[in-house]
Amino acid sequence: MAGAGAITGAGGSTAGLAYRPARTDELRTCAGIWRTSINDYIVPMGQAEVPPEFGPITRLYTHLQSTDPDRFMVAAVPDDGGERVVGFASAVVRERLWYLSMLFVLPDHQGAGLGRELLARVMPLDGSMARGTATDSAQPISNALYASCDIVPRMPLLNLVGLPQRPDAFGELPSGIVALPFDEIAAGPPDGIGHRMLVDAIDALDRDLLGVAHPADHRFLRTESRQAWLYRGPDGAPVGYGYAGEAGRVGPVAVVDDALMGPVLGHLTSAVAPRGAFSLWIGGAADRAIVPALRAGFRMEPIPLLLCWDRPFADFSRYLPISPGLL
Repeated sequence: MAGAGAITGAGGSTAGLAYRPARTDELRTCAGIWRTSINDYIVPMGQAEVPPEFGPITRLYTHLQSTDPDRFMVAAVPDDGGERVVGFASAVVRERLWYLSMLFVLPDHQGAGLGRELLARVMPLDGSMARGTATDSAQPISNALYASCDIVPRMPLLNLVGLPQRPDAFGELPSGIVALPFDEIAAGPPDGIGHRMLVDAIDALDRDLLGVAHPADHRFLRTESRQAWLYRGPDGAPVGYGYAGEAGRVGPVAVVDDALMGPVLGHLTSAVAPRGAFSLWIGGAADRAIVPALRAGFRMEPIPLLLCWDRPFADFSRYLPISPGLL
């Protein structure tokens, strides 16, 4: 998620401020900035604090830095003979899409232009790229910053949390559609026929629905222990895929027909037993996912996010993202 706490506040000193690519040993510090910045505005709103659990977010930052090291930038100030990181931004490029994954600044240093400068340093020079991000609807100043760069809020991004108490609400997979685990399809060496067929099928679905292929992100998801299934129609052609994990994360999900969204979510949330509750990130266009999830017993979390872009690039009625920080 980009933008929370990025440019609001009273402003801090910028004397000796330096902007540079993040070091690997600073990713944990960036996770702390992310948590502090979010808590700074959600706690006064009566929301619970983001807990100090940095494992998942730090693994995400490691992935973002590994694929786009020159687009993971920090702002640092002098501190006792060294430097102290007070803000950071991370963006990724996936084919023709630039996506701002994160932009956060410590509360004491907001209002001094750090967020705007960090954004400028990770912004693409290629004007042919689509540009997007997800921001918090409770941060109008940050949202205005992105909108002033043509990255305009277009759609709510809802977090639905819970368990399928009434799983029948999702509906059954239509007759003839089968769910095949990725592991079974790709059994054998990485350069084997099954593996290549799976990669080609996923890339084709992603280009059709998300607008770009992002195989590096799929490889990352497998390290996060999310299980995945490819859905095939009666003729054997791929009609979708979906991920779910014991940590409760569901997504990405991609389907060629939005009528499949409910049944696929029903399959995913029945095939995996989460340690707690499931979390579904769903764009507002995906009513075929939102309605059955709510009827199944999921609840909508407060303070929706906003999906923003400067030009259309994806069909969010048929694609659910990995998370706000990585489509």
